[in-house]
Parts: sequence; structure tokens; C-alpha cells
Amino acid sequence: MGRSMDFEKTIWPWESSGPAPVVVAETEWDIDTSLDQETEDDRESLARVIIHNDDVTPMDFVVIILQRIFQLSPLEAEHVMVTAHFNGQALVAMLPLSEAKTRVGKAHFAAQLEGYPLLFTIEPV
Repeated sequence: MGRSMDFEKTIWPWESSGPAPVVVAETEWDIDTSLDQETEDDRESLARVIIHNDDVTPMDFVVIILQRIFQLSPLEAEHVMVTAHFNGQALVAMLPLSEAKTRVGKAHFAAQLEGYPLLFTIEPV
């Protein structure tokens, strides 16, 4: 241990004191944007969701269904409920057909769980 040795210090790229060199590849990207653009044929057809009045389902329950399942504001839900009450039916929403089927199915299921005959229909546009 009495001898002193001088070792060369190897500096690795990640240990250097200066900034790392930046390598920029000159690549031209051929980006296909056609997948992002919908065509007339690709769009799903819209459908009207109609609520029908009945004399059994409580108005409060109807408003809750319209808010939670059809995502209407409290004011919109109450307006739709009152319109259906006085006119026999009312437009709830215009949705893509698959979305309309899903939400109507959820609404019918919730109403059946509570024993109410709440009815929604779907009319293709």
C-alpha cells in the first residue's frame, strides 16, 4: 500500500460535465390521416329517444332516470317529464343508434327493478 498509483479517469458519456450531444435524424414521416376523418358512410345513424307517459311511474323517478342515464340537467329532465305528462310523449335526446339502445336498456332495467312500467322508444332518423 505504500505505492501510489495514478489511474486515468475514464469519463463516460453520462458522467461528462457538458450537455449531451443531440442527434437529429432527418426523417420524413408519411402520416396517414384518413383514419382520423369520418366519412358519410362511417358515421352511425342517429335515433330519437322518446319517453312515453304512464299513470304509474312517479315523476321524481322519471326525473332521476333522465338525469342519471340520459345525462340531462335537472331543469331539462323536469321539462321532458312535464312535456311527456301533458302530451303523452316527449323527445329525450338524439343519440347514435347504439348509444340510444344502451341507454334505453338501462332505463327500462332500472324501471323494472322498481316495478314501474316506464317506457322509452327509439325512432331512427
